[in-house]
Amino acid sequence: MLRDARLKFTREMSARLVIRSVSESAIRVNDEDYSQSIAMTPETVLGEWPDKPIAELIPDDFADVFDTKPEVVLLGTGPTNVFPPRELMFTFARKGIGFEVMDTPAAARTFNVLANEGRRVAAVLCL
Repeated sequence: MLRDARLKFTREMSARLVIRSVSESAIRVNDEDYSQSIAMTPETVLGEWPDKPIAELIPDDFADVFDTKPEVVLLGTGPTNVFPPRELMFTFARKGIGFEVMDTPAAARTFNVLANEGRRVAAVLCL
C-alpha cells in the first residue's frame, strides 16, 4: 500500500547577511551597496578591504578575518580568478583554515551557500 506523502519545503535563511549581487561597481549585501572591496562574515561586514593587488597580499592583511575564527575563507579576486602568493596559501594551511580563491561572483555565491549551512565562513570580496 502506498501512502500519499506530501512534503512541504521551506527556504531557511540562517545567515544574517546575504550577498544579493555583484557588479563591476558594487557589492550588494542585504539592501546596502558597497562600492569598494569588503571583508565579511555571515554576521557582519568587517570593513572595506584595501585596494591592493592580489599578488601583494600578505598574512597581516587578513588579521581582522583571522580574528573571526573562520573554518574557511573565500577570496574573491574580482571579475577573473587571480592566484595570491603561495606563502599566503601556506599561512592558511598552517592555521588549519581552508582558503579558496575564485572570481568575486563565484565567491559571493559560495559564501551564501556556506553561510546558510551555518558554516564559519569569511569572505574577502574584491571589485
